[in-house]
Amino acid sequence: MVYVVSAIREAGHEVEIYHQDIYHYPEELLTEYLTKNMFDAVDVGGCGRYYQYRKIKAIANAINKVPNKLFFWMGGHLPSPELEYFLRKFKADIIMIGESDETVKEVLKVLETSRDWSRVKGIAFIDSGGGYVLNERRPLISDIDSIPSLAYDLFNMEHYVLYPQTNSDRHDRCAEILSGRGCPFHCNFCYRMDSGFRPRSTEKIIEEIEMLKQKYRVIYISFIDELLMSSIKRTTEFCNKIIEKKVDVKWGCSGRLNYASKDKEMLKLMNKAGCVFINYGIESMDDEALKRMNKNLTTEMIVKGVENTLDAGISPGLNIIFGNLSETRKSIKNDVEFLLKYDDHALLRTIRPVTPYPGTDLYKYAIEHGMIKDIEDFYEHKHVDSDLLTCNFTELTDDEYYDLCIGQIIFYWKII
Repeated sequence: MVYVVSAIREAGHEVEIYHQDIYHYPEELLTEYLTKNMFDAVDVGGCGRYYQYRKIKAIANAINKVPNKLFFWMGGHLPSPELEYFLRKFKADIIMIGESDETVKEVLKVLETSRDWSRVKGIAFIDSGGGYVLNERRPLISDIDSIPSLAYDLFNMEHYVLYPQTNSDRHDRCAEILSGRGCPFHCNFCYRMDSGFRPRSTEKIIEEIEMLKQKYRVIYISFIDELLMSSIKRTTEFCNKIIEKKVDVKWGCSGRLNYASKDKEMLKLMNKAGCVFINYGIESMDDEALKRMNKNLTTEMIVKGVENTLDAGISPGLNIIFGNLSETRKSIKNDVEFLLKYDDHALLRTIRPVTPYPGTDLYKYAIEHGMIKDIEDFYEHKHVDSDLLTCNFTELTDDEYYDLCIGQIIFYWKII
């Protein structure tokens, strides 16, 4: 969202952020606010979780109640896999597909002139005859460093810097930034809007960190992109530069255990450069399940990588999901035993059911096997709570699945 806001402002438009997340305003207030302030357009984006779907549905209803209809567009992971559904269900004028830094500039230019959307790359819309139109995709921005500086000043940073991060102290002021876009891996439960991985340069990342330190007194950085640790070479280069430039910050990131298992010295260098937390997608301690997930990991790699991380003085985030293809009773037993042995309690650990989010290979499998009818069935009936099964991909019955999970949780609690 911050990137889209920055692009809008760079194109010469006035932009304002509605901070519902801070003040918990009801949706009725949004309708009133938009009516009184006479905006020309409104943008809503989100990811794909059940509570975000419900929240954004409520926000869309509030927008559509404004008497003088606003131009309403959507973007992000939530609508991108099933564009027509969201256009019709949420009554959006257009949806921007994938990254929107350049698309939004063209959309606003056309909005001011012809409103002819036929040649705008990277959007979908419903035409005047009620037909669904999907335009050509816009090429990805190859040079990530060319993207404008972020419009932090439009956000209530004094609120956001107080959000605690893993292994941050009570007095730490924290900020979230991206080190790149995308991920080179293709797990069956993961959806991303665009393929490939495009890193920012280390120099640009450090420049942003220094700005956050000076302007907002930030001392902890959370890299919230999918994978800062995209290679041993990149991670080593980044850490060496942080040390060379004497960038005094604590930080956490997402990592890959195939790299952590190979290079203990890289992890020690990360710790020297200020890293206190690496979030790992472990998913399962079952080798067959890891293969079916296309995880490009083995349980041997996982154990070695986590041990190396702990030895380097860094807390590992141990994320596990249960119920993917090929998983059994033994799978979750192995998961729990692993957590008991290696969890350093930097985070509250849970084992939750795998969710086949729209756009993923697992979602396509569920559709093909009649587990989900369509995206409306997914969001309105199946995916209603992250602690409950959306689809059961195991050979267990639903009752057996829940009994097994509850039994392992009780066992874990008693041991702890």
